[in-house]
Amino acid sequence: MLEVDVTGRFPGLHLSARLSAPSGTTVIFGRSGSGKSTLMDVLAGIRTPRAGRIRLGQVTVFDSARGINVPPESRAIGYVFQDPRLFPHLSVEANLRYGFKRSRSSVTDFTFDSIVDLLDVGSILPRRPGSLSGGEARRIAIGRALLRQPDVLLMDEPL
Repeated sequence: MLEVDVTGRFPGLHLSARLSAPSGTTVIFGRSGSGKSTLMDVLAGIRTPRAGRIRLGQVTVFDSARGINVPPESRAIGYVFQDPRLFPHLSVEANLRYGFKRSRSSVTDFTFDSIVDLLDVGSILPRRPGSLSGGEARRIAIGRALLRQPDVLLMDEPL
């Protein structure tokens, strides 16, 4: 379960969001510039709201009243940005393994091999991101996020 009740001011935007999303798939949609990406940045801990609370399951990752603000790398969140944001100096394989190394969980819902098979990227593992098509790069970004073994997966227009 994801519980959110936050407000904040960001360049060009006043964000006010309240939602309770059960386990499963939740879609947030709206016009360009309406704050969808900003909300995802807030959930991931990349941006800090002025006030409110965010809970992921039983874990509070942000609570302004209690002074809680868990850093992004300590949140059990995988994030696929609008652009792939792959490390250009690493191979596809190393980009994927980067997510796996940063897994916080001892439970491995996704193994390296299962993600390579699922995304059909075995033939491009030695390549660098600069040589990938847009679709290939997005699949690698999705795989890296999944290999982090997240409790929540945020996908900001990845397809």
